[in-house]
Amino acid sequence: MTYNTQREKLHLPEYGRTIQEMVDICMLIEDRQERQACAETIVGIMANMNPSVKQQPDYEHKLWDQLAMISDYQLDIDWPFDVPKREEINAKPKPLKYPMQRIRYRHYGHLTEAFMKELKEMPDGPDREALTGMMANFMKRSLYNWNVDAMDERKVEADLDYYTDGRARLPENFQYAPVSGGHMPTTTGKKKKKRKK
Repeated sequence: MTYNTQREKLHLPEYGRTIQEMVDICMLIEDRQERQACAETIVGIMANMNPSVKQQPDYEHKLWDQLAMISDYQLDIDWPFDVPKREEINAKPKPLKYPMQRIRYRHYGHLTEAFMKELKEMPDGPDREALTGMMANFMKRSLYNWNVDAMDERKVEADLDYYTDGRARLPENFQYAPVSGGHMPTTTGKKKKKRKK
């Protein structure tokens, strides 16, 4: 008995060994017209094996590309589409550059620092005061998530003062929203008591 592990490795395992054998037989056909007809039949069978592929754009192009891969780019036919080269398929993508940015306090993140620059340039008024309060609550929650023991409203005020060069200040009667489990409560007031049945 021959196990699959002892047989030749499949180029595209998702199509199975039957399609691989069909392509191998197709490559042995000497007459070019017969070989062309055989290849077209194989592509039709591949499309029937996976009907959902027909919903994709340019699905025929993809099927012919896959036929080229199965034949290890050795099948000599008149390809209806440009067949990609082996080097193009096996080429590794270039590594993405990670946006390294200097962050003074990493627990606040880059977006907080960017927002603070905008807040610093805003003119005085109710909008700036409201946004300052929202940012103070956000910074408090960020501190809580980062380290519960490090959370201190005085530190939030000091960091806010540092980021905005003292231009954005909280009003004297400002009340921080309580932090519970890292989230601000969505409702205030007492919970409703359940009625006894």
